[in-house]
Amino acid sequence: MIEMKCCDILGTRILVTNMADTVERIEHDMEELRGKYICVGNVHTTVMAHDDAHYHEVQKSAAFVLPDGKPLSVYSRKHGFPEAERVTGPDLMLELFARENGLKHYFYGGSPETLQMLEQKLRERYPHLQIAGMVSPPFRSLSEKEDAAEVEKINASGADIIWVGLGAPKQENWMYDHRDKVHGVMIGVGAGFDYHAGNIKRAPMWMQKLSLEWLYRLMQDPKRLFKRYLVTNTRYLWLTRTKRQ
Repeated sequence: MIEMKCCDILGTRILVTNMADTVERIEHDMEELRGKYICVGNVHTTVMAHDDAHYHEVQKSAAFVLPDGKPLSVYSRKHGFPEAERVTGPDLMLELFARENGLKHYFYGGSPETLQMLEQKLRERYPHLQIAGMVSPPFRSLSEKEDAAEVEKINASGADIIWVGLGAPKQENWMYDHRDKVHGVMIGVGAGFDYHAGNIKRAPMWMQKLSLEWLYRLMQDPKRLFKRYLVTNTRYLWLTRTKRQ
């Protein structure tokens, strides 16, 4: 496995990387990553891991945690890792979809309508892409028998990468519970399915560069995201400032 360099942010080890190196790491280390999972970290998940012991263990147990949120890569650069760059889940998906590497992709999460639109758009844009399966699980908890059937379906598909779009912290908890059960590598990508299905628009690049993508999403869905972004972001700023003192 390629050597990893990480920056500790509030107790979570965030991988110091860039997009090209991340894609190479996944492709090169695919056999070692099977049965493991990759978290796509941001301010929200990092603060949750700081405050919740179980979720901290979930993040700690990942093969690695990517800096999806730009504040994480900015923090890393300010603390001795000038090469640190942001690697977002939605962008990582597209980078891996575009490569003709023979990997098979499985999608777990989202609504049936979202998955239908996602499949249509992906097949149009990436004719070579091998889609091993798409499943929209019920919002309720699955029974042990139902869950075992889903795992069997994933493994029977021959999937190399299982994209998990359940939202944080549900997707990370799901991956943690299914480590060493599935034969591929799981990657939690939050709203990635919705972005690529066209349900949600990405923030303009100038907002992404200024670490304001959270504000763009907040404006799109203020009722659901108000606490997540404003409260959590404020807490992150306070915690990281306190840590420096």
